[in-house]
Formats: sequence, C-alpha cells, structure tokens
Amino acid sequence: MKDRIYLVFDKTKNSLKIKNFLINSFQTTTLKKSNVIIVLGGDGFMLQTLKKLHKLKKPFYGINSGNYGFLMNKFSNKNFLKNLKNSHLIRIHPLQMSVKTKGNRIKKSIAVNEVSILRQSKQASSISITSNKKNIIKNLVSDGVLVSTPAGSTAYNLSAHGPILNLDSHKLTVTPISPFRPRRWKGTIVSDKSKIIIKNLNTDKRPISAVADNFEVRNVKTVIIQSNKKIIFDLLYDKNNSLYKKIKIEQVRKETSNN
Repeated sequence: MKDRIYLVFDKTKNSLKIKNFLINSFQTTTLKKSNVIIVLGGDGFMLQTLKKLHKLKKPFYGINSGNYGFLMNKFSNKNFLKNLKNSHLIRIHPLQMSVKTKGNRIKKSIAVNEVSILRQSKQASSISITSNKKNIIKNLVSDGVLVSTPAGSTAYNLSAHGPILNLDSHKLTVTPISPFRPRRWKGTIVSDKSKIIIKNLNTDKRPISAVADNFEVRNVKTVIIQSNKKIIFDLLYDKNNSLYKKIKIEQVRKETSNN
C-alpha cells in the first residue's frame, strides 16, 4: 500500500527545512486520509505528538531535527521513502498516572518515558512506595523517585543511575533520585503488571510534584502508576537503526563505563 504521509513538525529551523523538502518532493495528505504520521522534531516533541494523536491508531515515523533524538530516525534526502517503506514497527505501552492532590483533586495523564516524583521545595521528599500492596520502601528521603518504561529507561532513569531495560522485558524500573535515607538504596525492577502507589508522608513540610513526561501536577498526596495496556503506540524505525539496537548500544556503553 502506498504511503500517505501527514507531517507534524515543531518550529525549529531544522524542522522547517526538512518539512519544506518533503512537501516539495513528496505528496502529503490530510491527517484523516494519512496512513503514517511523520514527526519532525526532537524527543520532547515526539512525546507531545504521541499523547495528542495516539487515538488515531496510526504509526509514527520520527525524524530527528533536535539534539539527541533517541526516539527518532536520522533524516536522509536520498533514502527517505526507501527507509520509510523498509521501516520496522515497534509497539510500546505508556504508563498511566493518577494523582490525588493535597486538595483531593484527581488528575491523570499518560507517560511514554517515565513518571517522576520530585521534591517541590528546599526540603527533601519523604515518600513510601508499594507495588501490588507490598512495601518496596517504607520511607524514602530523597530528591524524588521515578518509574520508567523500557523505552524510557535510557532517558532520565539512566541519568539517575537506573538500569536499562530491554524493550520486551515486560518490566518497569523504580529508581531513586539522590537518595539520602536509605543512602544505599539503588531502586528496584518490577513487573509491568504492577500497580505502584507512592504516598507523600509529609504533605505540609515536604511538598512534592508528579510529572508524566512533560505534564506536571503539584502538591501531590498520592500517585498511582501502572502500565496502560489499552493504549498502543506504533513507532516506525529504520531497518538498521531500530529502538532495540539503540537500547542495546546504551547497555554496552553503561557496562563499559562501569568496568
């Protein structure tokens, strides 16, 4: 079937340059008539686009015009159509975050990479973490904690010294951010079927926020995090530059740096 492409792009100079080339070189169509969505930008813009358009149930092919572009493909003027036609499909599920605030308001969002629980003031956070009603840690005093998907395990999670997960691991990471007590706790890995509950143990003196990728809720009392299997993101990757390969490269880099 012929690719009917629809372009989504940010306003950076590089994205506009690629957009103009694609419009002048290939036939594009409307969002409704398209069978593939081309996303021009960086990882942040891709995350925004996935959340905005995932209900259309169409595959996304990202082209990096930002910095690192871990979730994106490299752009090639000569091989764009060939790369698109030969691309491999990868399916991932986001996290579902449900937050109860200090004022008892409920706010929800999804996260492709991670849900981060962050201290909101000069005071370190004081939180408890359970998974399927079993204690992971009764009182973590730290700058926060994050729960990451396999796709997001090479992002903020890696910077926080968390483990890198294989895409097909069916696991989630729970990684502390600058832990003070217990200082030696390095986090844990849980099943992606887990229901993780994080509670603020001192909402008055130690306020925290919860961030699902780029959606923030402040003055948090309780956060429930679990994988949302009802939502599927279809991502297309160049044959020789798949997300599996990128994650494997990061795993090797981490192992090498630790030796």
